[in-house]
Amino acid sequence: MLPASHGGRGGGAATGLKRVIPFLVALALLLLWEILSLAHVFPAMLLPSPITVLQEIPQLFTVGYGGQTLFTDIWVSTARIAAGFLIAVAVGVPIGVLMASSDVAYQAIDPILQFLRPVPPLALVPLLVTWFGIGEVSKGLVIMLGTIPVIVLNTISGVRSTPRQRIQVAQCLGATRMQILRHVTLPSALPEVFTGMRVGIGVGWTCLVAAEIIAAAAGLGWLVQEAGQQLQVGIIFIAILAIGLIGYAMDLVIRLLERAVVPWKGRA
Repeated sequence: MLPASHGGRGGGAATGLKRVIPFLVALALLLLWEILSLAHVFPAMLLPSPITVLQEIPQLFTVGYGGQTLFTDIWVSTARIAAGFLIAVAVGVPIGVLMASSDVAYQAIDPILQFLRPVPPLALVPLLVTWFGIGEVSKGLVIMLGTIPVIVLNTISGVRSTPRQRIQVAQCLGATRMQILRHVTLPSALPEVFTGMRVGIGVGWTCLVAAEIIAAAAGLGWLVQEAGQQLQVGIIFIAILAIGLIGYAMDLVIRLLERAVVPWKGRA
């Protein structure tokens, strides 16, 4: 019994260490940043210390920059990315299932998909702004067009990787094609779909920031652009920090949703 108990304590210590590691890494990066700032590797105007940057945050939330507060920019960007990403998932997953289930659909859609994949968001923004203006439609379309290929390709991979034995068992039990799709294929594809969603949320942020830098009057991308023109490096760091934290939080939400919807993932 003693070895088992000792193993349990060791396992608990390992779990605790895993939880602490992210904070240790963040602390190490802040320390490195502070060292570089104190060593004057770059002028203080170009690389302010972490303390100086953190001191600017309360003012950004209260007074703001460029006529609006940091909270407004965070809210605007978060609403844009959430709307564009959810629409991309709602459109991309059915397209992926259709392409994986039908050779005709695959041959018809795949050329368009492969054409869109290498096109950078910055190339799409001027065209979409010309067509739809600088409103929310153009930004939502940029996010969708950048994210949908990732969602579609992962959905196709998930559907096609469904074990053939599961489908055969369902057929032997008299399941129809739609029943097999609903109860066998889609559950088997969900892990890949969620992987695509996690990758897609990062791509979506890249597309959004690109759109906000070129054509926006609010948002974190706009804040980066405005602060950059005035050489307000501290504000740029704060905007980048906000983008990273919100993106990380969205990734955590997708992980939690995956654990709830696909509890069997990773089990034998």
